Amino acid sequence: MADSLSRHYLDNAATSWPKPEAVITAWNDAAIRVGATAGRAAYREAIEADAIRHRARAAAARLLGGVDPRRVALPAGCTLALNMAIHGLVRPGDHVIAAAADHNATLRPLRWLEQSGAISLAILPCDSLGRIDPADVAAAWRPATRLVTVSHASNVTGAVQDIAAIASIAHDRGGLVILDAAQSLGQIPCDLPGFGADVVAAPTHKWLLGTSGAAILWCRDGVEPAPLLQGGTGSESDSLDMPEGFADRLEPGTPDVPALAALAAAAAWIDERGVAAVGDGCRRLAADAAARLGELSGIAVHSVADGAPIVSFTVEHYAPTDVATVLEVAAGVQVRAGFHCAALVHDHLGTRVGGTVRASFGPFNTAADVKALCTAVAEIAG
Repeated sequence: MADSLSRHYLDNAATSWPKPEAVITAWNDAAIRVGATAGRAAYREAIEADAIRHRARAAAARLLGGVDPRRVALPAGCTLALNMAIHGLVRPGDHVIAAAADHNATLRPLRWLEQSGAISLAILPCDSLGRIDPADVAAAWRPATRLVTVSHASNVTGAVQDIAAIASIAHDRGGLVILDAAQSLGQIPCDLPGFGADVVAAPTHKWLLGTSGAAILWCRDGVEPAPLLQGGTGSESDSLDMPEGFADRLEPGTPDVPALAALAAAAAWIDERGVAAVGDGCRRLAADAAARLGELSGIAVHSVADGAPIVSFTVEHYAPTDVATVLEVAAGVQVRAGFHCAALVHDHLGTRVGGTVRASFGPFNTAADVKALCTAVAEIAG
């Protein structure tokens, strides 16, 4: 058994670890010292909790390319955020276009709506690296098409979709683009507001380096999803109707104030270093790992060199789950194995049986982690 001190954590695409020290400090301070609900009272700690929420909203707006923070909601998770966007924007009879490389966080809500008869759905094929052809979006368009949903970067291959081209096609036809930015926001610079999409959802615990318990949902002005959930917001409490304000309408219930404090601190940490610099450092490690693994006999690499810092691979004659187990037990290398909550992309990667082994590199990984991974895989492959 590998010594616990030799832990090589390579599952940042699932949850980034470790967190910057400032993030843990902010979370701890909010949990211990503030200890109040945001937006529900006028005593000092409650006011401070609300200020934390406002700082988190402003931080998210900066990361999204300087969007209006009033158009940023902070739901409890990215899956919830995507469900809020999808269910809140589709109408009976709509046609929706999705991609085979998408995460189940979008594909499952869409399949649910399709099976219920609410919508019709077209799922576009991707190439062997997870990219879709924007021309296929245009070809699949129908008069009833309302939405295109797409994962900005594949959580299996790291491939980044051409959002500018996809959005141009959708907007020329009067449609909307919902972007799942779980694998991009925080490590791919957002040069256009919301990457050029109409709706963006992202968790705070992945590349944003925050904790679980919060997510970001941004909608451009004029895009108003109906609330998926109804309940108390702390505002307009004398009415049974949901408030009209964007964030209030989409944030019923009690917010996770420590998670929001962590988001604000993590965003400051990223801002100080620059999104591009943080992401490029992670990508260099991933590219090095992919290149070294690709030189080994019996190893197939299913990743791109210029996308999210993710390296998926398979080892001939070994199940991905077995490879992951051996990597941890023998070398302390912690990776993910299987289908990675992406049901359809494996049909296009040739990995339908067992999925892949996935290593994903964060800002606190080093060349030693790459060496540990590649050395251990070489020993397994023989």
